[in-house]
Amino acid sequence: MAVFYRRLPKFKYVHLETTDDAFACLAEYGERARLLAGGTDLIPQLKQREIPIPEYVIDIKGIPGLGAIRYDPGYGLKIGALTTISAIEKSPVLREHYPILVQAASSMASPQIRNRGTFAGNICNAVSSADSAPALLAMGAKVVLQALTGVRIIPLDKFFKGPRQTVMQKDEMLLHIFVPAPAPYTKGVYLKLSPRHSMDLAVVGVAGSGDEGVGELIAGGDVGGGEGADGGADGGECGDGVG
Repeated sequence: MAVFYRRLPKFKYVHLETTDDAFACLAEYGERARLLAGGTDLIPQLKQREIPIPEYVIDIKGIPGLGAIRYDPGYGLKIGALTTISAIEKSPVLREHYPILVQAASSMASPQIRNRGTFAGNICNAVSSADSAPALLAMGAKVVLQALTGVRIIPLDKFFKGPRQTVMQKDEMLLHIFVPAPAPYTKGVYLKLSPRHSMDLAVVGVAGSGDEGVGELIAGGDVGGGEGADGGADGGECGDGVG
């Protein structure tokens, strides 16, 4: 059984207001630092001593522009690193063009956690039960990583290496998630099995996207041009290194 400490361990808190400062800090501190965005994963992990205690916790919540949702019909969707789960859930643009992401967001945790936690943080945590990962994988998402040395664009199915492991380097920061514009008549769905729906981790989470026959894809049928992904507390796409 995990031991939950009442107090956080000691670390140096750094508050930043620009991405350039964030890149510089990550380049200088490397493995001695952890980024703080929503904090809904990091803070409990620190209290339970589940991860090595960082010397520096770098708060990026004050960096402007990283919480934006931008959509262009000819290009696609950009979800900023600080975009909250509730912002995804309530976005009129996503409800119209990416309802599968809204379904995933609404199935995550309590309203309080959704108001604080970030969609990007959910995939950076890289647990197999992440609700965001199957939906994003089914839509062909990519992540944009940046450091002082440059920018990398990684398909999400190449981002995960295993449980709590990603290809992101210690000096890199996820700037935004990119989701291509869906083809005409594309449909998608995310389904989650858990004891108390959003209040519990997914035992199994399944996402699929394709044409009007996406229901057959979820059921195991053969739908031309369809994409599917799964996750869950016992492994799945996210846990097997594809989240």
